Amino acid sequence: MGDMRQARIKAAAKAAHGYYHCVSRVVDRRMVFGEAEKREFVGLMRLYEEFCQVKVVTHCVMGNHFHILLEVPRRPEDHELPDEGWLLEHVGKCYGAPRARELREEFKLLRQMGGAQGEARVQEIIARHFKRMWDVSEFMKTLKQRFTQWFNKRHERKGTLWEERFRSVLVDGEGEALIATAAYIDLNPVRAGLVKDPADYPFSGYGEAVAGRRKARRGLAVVDDVFTSRYKVPKGDRRGLERYRVVLYDRGQEKGRQEDGTPARKGFKQEEIEAVRASGGRMPSFEYLSRRVRYFTRGGVIGSKEFVNEVFERHRETHFSKRKTGARKMEFGDRKRGRDLFALRRV
Repeated sequence: MGDMRQARIKAAAKAAHGYYHCVSRVVDRRMVFGEAEKREFVGLMRLYEEFCQVKVVTHCVMGNHFHILLEVPRRPEDHELPDEGWLLEHVGKCYGAPRARELREEFKLLRQMGGAQGEARVQEIIARHFKRMWDVSEFMKTLKQRFTQWFNKRHERKGTLWEERFRSVLVDGEGEALIATAAYIDLNPVRAGLVKDPADYPFSGYGEAVAGRRKARRGLAVVDDVFTSRYKVPKGDRRGLERYRVVLYDRGQEKGRQEDGTPARKGFKQEEIEAVRASGGRMPSFEYLSRRVRYFTRGGVIGSKEFVNEVFERHRETHFSKRKTGARKMEFGDRKRGRDLFALRRV
């Protein structure tokens, strides 16, 4: 008899959410993920995060493995599931209107041709779509399979990409464990010596959040909710990203010394930690700007609201005939310092 896989440890069926630290490694642990691969992986992760109705709290994609801290809502009972109209709208939102139309036409054709049997087939297809939602295993299976397909096509290879099925740890979502797990994940590139500041790693939850990515900020807000509740932060204090930066530096101190004098465990020096503590985790606006470099290459125009709007009006007829407004506020971790900067295109 072959080895039987143990069932995954999952959250209680009645729990509102389950939190899972998921890890998977490339076969033979080969370093095969370059920037293009990491970017594609994150893009697929965000797509299936939306379709599968889960939330990525934070993540980190490294050269031969990835970490994802995932929030999975309780699966609705069968009588609580959304209706067919919601599903079609959801498919269109995630995969585009053509896919939704294709599915709608498939349902119509089955009902026209098959009577009760056709209706049963429609319900089977609907159930198959819902099966992929609200479940850590289905999310991870879909993500890994789709990425493997893309990777194999790009690199003209066949066969498995992953070392084994993904590992998952059920994490307490109401205490220190969630904060510690998130920090561990976002500190990966620092520990690996890839960057000195976790904000400089674009393929992580914290790096994306500093760069203004809304989904990344929404994910880390889960960590801040736990932090503010645990440490009784006054209501209305919205400095979540700054608080998390302090947490990262506090937990990322370098450790030990090797024979050559280098740290046994890479991280931050004590003076760097003290500087971040002293600043309350705030970063100067120019540092946020440097991490939003896309605005310089894709934003079109950057400056004050008045400056951007003046340029918009001058080029409205030739470049922006379908636009009603010009300036778009740039997104910063430090909202107060970035409140006066605008771009012509929202990135």
